[in-house]
Amino acid sequence: MDKKFEFYERYGVEEYYLYDPDKVNLTGWRRREGKLESIDQMDGWVSPRLKVRFDLTGPELQIFKESGDRFLTYVEMRQELQEQERQSAEQERQRAEAKIKLLEERLQEMGIDPEQL
Repeated sequence: MDKKFEFYERYGVEEYYLYDPDKVNLTGWRRREGKLESIDQMDGWVSPRLKVRFDLTGPELQIFKESGDRFLTYVEMRQELQEQERQSAEQERQRAEAKIKLLEERLQEMGIDPEQL
């Protein structure tokens, strides 16, 4: 980690954050007067550059957007995506059933029993 910090220090990174999820420990630095300086209190810290707020009050780090909305975790995003895919598949199934019903009705109008096909 020291080499990474030195790289960021040398090339002018404005902010640098290091998170240990096992310990729920967030450390941060911000550039002041040309040098990365440690941020004393990370809980509730609002990044001047990213405009996000870090919250360490719960069992895991939560990050909030400038709007106040919480960024979703990977698991939450995956669940949301799966739900969208499920809804999309259900809509497609309903469209297919409607199409089948319409075709059956047209066949019946023509005097053809769809069950006999």
